[in-house]
Amino acid sequence: MLLLLAAAALLAAGAGAAVPPSCERIECPAYDVVDSANGFEIRRYKDAMWVSTAPIEDISLVDATRSGFLQLFKYIQGKNAYNETIEMTAPVLTRVAPSDGPFCVSSFVVSFYVPAKNQADPPPAEGLRVQRWAGARYAAVRRFGGFVADADVGKQAALLEASLQGTRWAAPVSDGRKADPASEYTVAQYNSPFEFSGRVNEIWMLFDTMAASDM
Repeated sequence: MLLLLAAAALLAAGAGAAVPPSCERIECPAYDVVDSANGFEIRRYKDAMWVSTAPIEDISLVDATRSGFLQLFKYIQGKNAYNETIEMTAPVLTRVAPSDGPFCVSSFVVSFYVPAKNQADPPPAEGLRVQRWAGARYAAVRRFGGFVADADVGKQAALLEASLQGTRWAAPVSDGRKADPASEYTVAQYNSPFEFSGRVNEIWMLFDTMAASDM
């Protein structure tokens, strides 16, 4: 029995973090876990369409995400070219291009995953952009709980970066960040603001598929 329990624990450790509970209720983008270790998970996301805001200049990620989410919420409620109501999905992504100082304006882009039924023809909308993840996209991911706070996200991103050091993923992730200076990291939030317990958030660092496929 002890051997069986030990084997189960090893299999669970190798499988990476469990899918966020929100994804059992609403649609989330599909991914495969490529690797996982203490402090990070490497995922391969499949071809997908997202709807994104224009860059939002603000000193607060929390405020920028709220502003961007309101735009996207109006979009899924029918404020789009097709006047079509769209199902809510998760996570809501906030791409972060940090400023050089704590009181300087940063740039944020907030994105919504388009559900499968709308992937072939996402409704366009004024002020929003439809973006395609063509082919596979890789992400180094770190999960954390609670409500996202401005003081936390930089620390969580630094912890993710530190956990990758000395692994085969450090160089591709670093190269990916250099290739896209407008996207230092991305914050993924899976819960409604009205859910107070069991909250799941993640830091993503997207990187080049070619670098990953060569490894």
